[in-house]
Amino acid sequence: MRKLLSIFCCAMVLLSVSSCTKQYVTPNPNQTILLNLAANSWATTDGGKTWSATINTPEIDSYFNDHGGVLVYFSFTNGVYEQVPETYNGVAYSYTHNQGALTVYEQASDGVSVIPAPDATVVKIVLVDSN
Repeated sequence: MRKLLSIFCCAMVLLSVSSCTKQYVTPNPNQTILLNLAANSWATTDGGKTWSATINTPEIDSYFNDHGGVLVYFSFTNGVYEQVPETYNGVAYSYTHNQGALTVYEQASDGVSVIPAPDATVVKIVLVDSN
């Protein structure tokens, strides 16, 4: 009886494995945008505690703004990218996005210190499509 039960269990496993069908999902194409953000692109409205720069991004349309993903990286050294948000050396880096625009921020991590105007920065924006 035990041998019969073992054979039956093995047969069920083989039947369940052979009935699986493999599905291939075509990934959505992601998009990477590299740009040089000039030093004169940054502006402050609070005396240098926060600096911001808005980047025109028509790729972020209304649908993508609601359903896609936006990743941002800064490069302060040639070929080395650091993902935002991050805090380094007393400066907090962050970003927001809306339809048609991405705004990047550099601000004092303590919220009260004045930081120098940002230098030119390489920005990498990765748009991750989703459905």
